[in-house]
Amino acid sequence: MILYPAIDLKDGNCVRLLRGEMEAATVFGTDPAAQARAFQDAGARYLHLVDLNGAFAGHPVNAAAVEAILAAIDIPAQLGGGIRDMATIETWLSRGLDRVILGTVAVENPALVREAAAAFPGHIAVGIDARAGRVATRGWATETDIDATDLARQFQDAGVAAIIYTDIDRDGAMGGPNIAATEALARAVQIPVIASGGVSSLADLKALAATGVIAGAISGRALYDGALDLGEALAALG
Repeated sequence: MILYPAIDLKDGNCVRLLRGEMEAATVFGTDPAAQARAFQDAGARYLHLVDLNGAFAGHPVNAAAVEAILAAIDIPAQLGGGIRDMATIETWLSRGLDRVILGTVAVENPALVREAAAAFPGHIAVGIDARAGRVATRGWATETDIDATDLARQFQDAGVAAIIYTDIDRDGAMGGPNIAATEALARAVQIPVIASGGVSSLADLKALAATGVIAGAISGRALYDGALDLGEALAALG
């Protein structure tokens, strides 16, 4: 199971939100590129980046910070937030991102996900963010009646590289991930599933890995707060 250290970008800074609330942002650093290098130096194999402003705006906002990160690291990175058309997908992949994450557009324009996955095999992920199992879009501000598993199954044959499943109520709350829901989703589809939201301890990571079906886990606040030591976590995951 791969551990993805998270760098969430708001106004050019590294932040963490509490349950997706922009006004509840805590700034953890003002140099995202330096943070990315620190994660790489600690042994991280892959980074998870989010353009929070972009998720609300519907287009990239923290492009300069993302480009600085890509220039500073040698390991692959994936990015979500405000990526909603083919031109933006092509631009980011051409600038060195390994994978783009399509969230809102997976609900509003699933045909684009299929088109992108066909055009860029292995480089398109679907972000499914849910409250109580129901998908939320547009920076988690718009609630839908769509079941997270039903949405995931729509892309079963699309060739997407991964599904990033976030339990919004767990995100940034340091209360542990929703292991049951994530495992259920991973067993419902053949697409690799990455857990996000609430991953805050070594025990959380071990529990996710113990399911045998979860391909990765994303952690942010716990790494910044020191509740989770990256080197220790990576060693435990082998």
